[in-house]
Amino acid sequence: MRWSTCLSLGCATLLSTALPASAQSRVSISGLLDAGVFRSFDKTSELGTIQRSHLALAGMEDLGGGLKATFRLSTRFDLDTGQSEGFGKKPFWHDESTVGLRGSFGQVRVGRALSAMWAQDWQFDPWANFNRISSPAWYQWHYLTPTDRASNNGFAEYGRMANGIFYDSPTVAGFTLHLSGSPERTEAPGHQGRGYSAALNYDQGALAGMLAFERNGSGDKDTFVAGKYRFGAAAVMAAWDYSRVAQGALSARAVTLGATYQVGATTLKAGYGRQRMQEQTNHFYSLGADHALSKRTTLYASLGRKGYAYGADSGTSFGVGVSHAF
Repeated sequence: MRWSTCLSLGCATLLSTALPASAQSRVSISGLLDAGVFRSFDKTSELGTIQRSHLALAGMEDLGGGLKATFRLSTRFDLDTGQSEGFGKKPFWHDESTVGLRGSFGQVRVGRALSAMWAQDWQFDPWANFNRISSPAWYQWHYLTPTDRASNNGFAEYGRMANGIFYDSPTVAGFTLHLSGSPERTEAPGHQGRGYSAALNYDQGALAGMLAFERNGSGDKDTFVAGKYRFGAAAVMAAWDYSRVAQGALSARAVTLGATYQVGATTLKAGYGRQRMQEQTNHFYSLGADHALSKRTTLYASLGRKGYAYGADSGTSFGVGVSHAF
């Protein structure tokens, strides 16, 4: 048998072996593109990101026996300039960079991702903690407790845990447990141990709820409780957040209320937040409307009003934008 024939047979054998395996693997590209025109709280007119633009690569391989390997790489960027969000401060894969396993036990990931608390709290804000104009959560939740005070190239990170292990349990009778923690100490002044976070969620029928606790590597702590009730085209929600700094007696308590109502392709939104920090009381009021042009494209209008104890921090912001998910 000639060498070329052997080579051809060998290639055919390799391909026949590889093809079934590759057929059980899947890689997807997804993301959100968002931009709008708005007047910010400091009375400047801007064109830019009102929500968050991101691009994600995700994949899964079926390992057999109900076990799957997963990965996700996601970066956030400003659509108006094309630059990475927080350019020079945040890592390129700012949003998430994880690899993991999924099975009957739930899912385990390692890398960088939203902590257990931050990955779940968005469900209890009409704007999903995702709108710089209207979201009460954006301005008042977890106010004094960054997830890590130095993991963004030396700058504070609100939400994501680097060098982390993340676990999401299966859902049992409507309950799901989410855990995250880091075995590493971040090298930064004031660190007093390792950060961790836990969230217990309930979602069944018309009712949803959440109880969460987070401690960062500096010893700052946050407790979060929230609930939501859905009826017909409407939903109402409330949340309570208590954040406190390890060094000193500084603390902040926030209560937020929200509601949504769907009329055809339009979702109307309203929100309110009250934050108490030492002797200072801050109020936040907001309204908005999302109109779905399709399953992927949305036009929206947002209005927010800060009524803060110190007048310099008060103001009104409003704007319109468009987002496209893919």
